[in-house]
Amino acid sequence: MAYTNIDDPSAHFQTLLWTGNDVDGRALTNDGNSDLQPDLVWLKNRNAGYPHFLQDSSRGTSVYLSSSTTTGDTTWTNLVESFDTNGFTVGDDGSQVPNHIGNTFVGWQWKANGGTTSSNTAGGTTTTVQANQDAGFSIVTWTGNGTTTTLGHGLGVRPDVIIQKARGTTSNWNVYHKNATNGQQPYNVITNLNLNDATGIASNTWGTVDTDITSSVFYLKYWINYNTTNLAYCFAEKQGYSKFGSYVGNGSADGTFVYTGFKPAWVMTKEIAAAGAWVMYDNKRSTTANPQDKYFSANTSDAEATFTQYDFVSNGFKFRTGGSENGSAEHIYMAFAENPFVTSTGVPACAR
Repeated sequence: MAYTNIDDPSAHFQTLLWTGNDVDGRALTNDGNSDLQPDLVWLKNRNAGYPHFLQDSSRGTSVYLSSSTTTGDTTWTNLVESFDTNGFTVGDDGSQVPNHIGNTFVGWQWKANGGTTSSNTAGGTTTTVQANQDAGFSIVTWTGNGTTTTLGHGLGVRPDVIIQKARGTTSNWNVYHKNATNGQQPYNVITNLNLNDATGIASNTWGTVDTDITSSVFYLKYWINYNTTNLAYCFAEKQGYSKFGSYVGNGSADGTFVYTGFKPAWVMTKEIAAAGAWVMYDNKRSTTANPQDKYFSANTSDAEATFTQYDFVSNGFKFRTGGSENGSAEHIYMAFAENPFVTSTGVPACAR
């Protein structure tokens, strides 16, 4: 059996950096081994304290959500103007996003299904889905009605992470993570992407038993099935490409090693038992191969900050500090690959 079915992760996830030049309609091209037409683009101004902007091809180019706010869909036609065959086009309206001259930017991109959606009736509520089953990612939209329900996600396997947001009203970003336990079952736990709070206990939010989340549907309690349009990003772990797990730090400069089975391209971590930011690193923004030292907090609008955190190695990430992300407490993480540790043909990856 092959170690991974995804020898080139850049076909499904890439990070793109650019410096603004005040040109409206600027086409930005990815530099990965494979072409990538993204369906989710997560943008951030690296220099200034502007929100995170998330746009996807299911909702279209004219609206965005921000992980650092509770605001619903907001219209802005000058962010991502198109999802292209190998990158995306950004606009410019004289503000500091997303192409203002003198500012630097980052765009994290995931591939779903090229913007082609289908109706999914697997659950109690009909959803609109575009899914990339190979890479374990789907974009799900639906109209909620304030009742407990199940929703089809289109992955064909059980999702490990669900990031859900009301589009038509103010709400928190609600996160299900299979390892966000904090002494509870994960279906009783809510973690909010827009907050640095510890995980909250809300019984049966994601099910009454663990098996309520299945290969075809996820469960949603009435209090987060908002009576408006809604969105969920669903992720399922794929060996050699993505990993969604937990670790306990050791508070030491000779820090915890977290095995992923690949050389990471992007990692986001969150302490769950106490307050802590959603801290994001990638393999493009640091000025040296290791350690990784440039980060954002997904839950704030802060500009990029510098803090030596960890090394990206051939099969995971290794902390190089006793800082809070390596504190002696439980943390959850999401990680996506630059290279699998071993390809389907047995070729090993090299450390950075």
